Amino acid sequence: MTHLQTRAVGYSAPVPQGSRPAAVPIYQTSTFEFDDPDAAAAALRLPDRGYAYTRHSNPTTRALENAIADLEGGTAALATSSGMGAINAVLLALLRPGDHVIAQARLYGGTRSVLGRLADRFGIGVSYIAGDDQAELAEALRPRARVLYLETITNPTTQVANLPALLADGRAAGLTCVVDNTFATPVLCRPIEHGADVVVHSATKYLGGHDDVVAGLAVFADRDLHRRIWRFAVDLGVVADPFAAWLVLRGLKTLPLRMARHCENAGHLARFLDGHPEVTNVRWPGLPGQPDHELARRILDGFGGILCCDLAGGPQGARPFFGRLRCAAFAPSLGGPRTLVAHPASSSHRELDAGALRAAGIGEGTIRISAGIEHHEDLIADFEQALKP
Repeated sequence: MTHLQTRAVGYSAPVPQGSRPAAVPIYQTSTFEFDDPDAAAAALRLPDRGYAYTRHSNPTTRALENAIADLEGGTAALATSSGMGAINAVLLALLRPGDHVIAQARLYGGTRSVLGRLADRFGIGVSYIAGDDQAELAEALRPRARVLYLETITNPTTQVANLPALLADGRAAGLTCVVDNTFATPVLCRPIEHGADVVVHSATKYLGGHDDVVAGLAVFADRDLHRRIWRFAVDLGVVADPFAAWLVLRGLKTLPLRMARHCENAGHLARFLDGHPEVTNVRWPGLPGQPDHELARRILDGFGGILCCDLAGGPQGARPFFGRLRCAAFAPSLGGPRTLVAHPASSSHRELDAGALRAAGIGEGTIRISAGIEHHEDLIADFEQALKP
């Protein structure tokens, strides 16, 4: 190659010899070059046969998939462009028109919205159950039941699902069992150990952990199921960008340390708010006397960094409370280093009507608190001054 125009496009990345990078490199490339056309075809056909095109697979996203599969105890994983991308890819790949889903009633609002649209567009039946009653699950079974969908810790009411019992019954009934483990992360719970077939995450939250990435993950107990859903996700085009995958990988390195602090601060806030005259109905599974406290002690390795409560002043009291926060901030996400407070009825569950909100345990005065990693005394002082009437 002697001409400048040719040399300008003909360079390749050096391959390290005798050393290796301490951090996973960002393979910010859309395509990969081959000497063998058959190898390229194999890489496009199967997820574990190399790299040809980043929509199919990429070394950076593969590193993230391998890491989360290991942490969750799965055989393989799929990195997606968002948590909703993971949920949609899984449900759309598993369901056909006329099928039936059994789902926990107190789900993330986006998931409820997806299930509602599946029902409207494809005639997919949806039955909602409480998440703690095996008899209720048995009663909800239908001949076309295909999927059981649960959340380890529900958004935002922090209900803990009875995973060991419900997953065992679901698998016995031939259902594919899907668990959203976003609030727990594999640090607190690994649903595959309890019988889940698929575990989904909004990696935007705790896994990324720094409020700077949008990504999702699905982890599979069975490699054949992973390949089936991978093919659908490739067609759907919801795979993760390499830089987004790299940001989540960076977050995973500190996940156990951060989760310990999130749980600790959530406990301090829950105990402070419990019994406060301006607050009612504090929900955090670590509080003794909560309906699922003993279940949480049995299946979780910590009670989580999320709590929710109702303000005594209702929606009228929420607006001034949000405006007075200084250490914490009002924002519709969670899982980052700063404590964030949200209003589920107008954010995460905004698409639910009044009846669905009641079924989900959410009122107009309900607030969700994602405890950050600040010093707990500063957080308590901030909430104390913001709650003054």
